[in-house]
Amino acid sequence: MEIKLFNFKGQEIGTHKLQEELFSQKPDIHLLHEAVKYYLANKRRGTASTKTRSEVSGGGKKPWRQKHTGRARHGSARSPIWRKGGVVFGPKPRSFRLDMPHKKRRQALIEALSSKYADGSVFLLENFQAQEAKTRQLKDIYNALGLGGKKVFFADDRRNDKFELAARNVKHAKLGLAKNLNAYDLLNSDAVVFSVSGLNALTTLLLKGDKI
Repeated sequence: MEIKLFNFKGQEIGTHKLQEELFSQKPDIHLLHEAVKYYLANKRRGTASTKTRSEVSGGGKKPWRQKHTGRARHGSARSPIWRKGGVVFGPKPRSFRLDMPHKKRRQALIEALSSKYADGSVFLLENFQAQEAKTRQLKDIYNALGLGGKKVFFADDRRNDKFELAARNVKHAKLGLAKNLNAYDLLNSDAVVFSVSGLNALTTLLLKGDKI
């Protein structure tokens, strides 16, 4: 199993061998759905909070006497039916965290990789060593690979300041370390572009079976 190899100018310069067990798996829709739920839930901060009638300031005095006013009886101006009153069943700080075994996370990532490869949405660059921090260089790669207007995830084995600056003004371009790649990042992108070193780092991690 091989993939075309491009240089930073988007020119094809050869091929690169892929590990078949990482790019030929049949996707399990239920597992991928579970992985997406896991990553999205764990991104939630759960800090939304509202005040109940016991927490809203004021309202200690009865607004008016109980009888003979011609108005409905009320005990507090902070009742939920009053303006600026408390909130009924509003959100309170909570944890949305879900757990997922690392073996299932690993398998979901492999199946997401396989799905992207089957769609022809996996690309490989020799490296991400931009000579200048110019957006134009990255635009040339987009055009050469036919990625114009697509959400693209760039995965390398280390941070590259010039490449990050070049990608800063490119809409829908996301950068990350290959070792931190997950199934959600892949499924949420139209294409993924690896550097050779980034792909090798991810391959080593997945074949070793380490936690991801």
